Amino acid sequence: MKLIDAHIHLFGQDEWADELAVSVGHINSKQHVDEWFQKLDIVHGIVMGNFDPLPDVYDFGPGYSYCVGLEGRQILRLGPDKVPAMVEEHLRRSACCGIKLYPGYDDHYLTDELYAPYYELAEKYNKPVAIHTGQTQDQHGWLKYSHPLAVDDLAVKYPNVQFILCHFGNPFLADAAAVMEKNPNVSCDISGLLEGYEDLDEYFEDKKYYIQMLQGWLSYGDYWDRVIFGTDWPGVNFPNYVEFIRRLVPRKHWQAVFFDNANRIFGLGL
Repeated sequence: MKLIDAHIHLFGQDEWADELAVSVGHINSKQHVDEWFQKLDIVHGIVMGNFDPLPDVYDFGPGYSYCVGLEGRQILRLGPDKVPAMVEEHLRRSACCGIKLYPGYDDHYLTDELYAPYYELAEKYNKPVAIHTGQTQDQHGWLKYSHPLAVDDLAVKYPNVQFILCHFGNPFLADAAAVMEKNPNVSCDISGLLEGYEDLDEYFEDKKYYIQMLQGWLSYGDYWDRVIFGTDWPGVNFPNYVEFIRRLVPRKHWQAVFFDNANRIFGLGL
């Protein structure tokens, strides 16, 4: 079946990304990603932006869309009066399918007025806001900013904006599930739930409580039409992660999770 990887990062030439890709059996290059997409029948990728919202740095070519990335401190550095126009220029593009926020890696709450113009722009252009939720990659982040319950405030205030809980709020799974059950304008992606490369038979046995929690809370509400596949590459091995999600998600929901939901929610038109 055809897949959409709705959560990848393309860092370009970056020593940290080089080492991370090698650690999971990959090479940090777009050509390498293209090759694996073809092998796995991944027909489209959505790049979560990690750059300043300048117009010329977000060009990934055919087969890719992107969410323009933002952090509160980045907005302050570039100028709160200047960044909305920069972001709007992106949202006008068909290749730009949304906005990505990084609370937890940035010490601003999602309800900070600094972010208000971007929720309004998302509503204006009918494009979703993807939000990092849950655990951060290292101890330098702040979990109080990335807790999925914060998205409930946004969902109520901006009912016409589709919000996406990246990583399903992991490990705050019950809270993420409650936010999704309550708010039909909240979706999730299930990227980054596994890091590195794992022997899946062994992993599903050793981490069976974690797996049971994931499967239980993903099945808790009637929202399989809002669960989106993504990998969080280069933090995972592509075929290993695809197989992980196939084991995690009931087969009857594969078409929705691996393709249909991302296609609809991000407005890809595939």
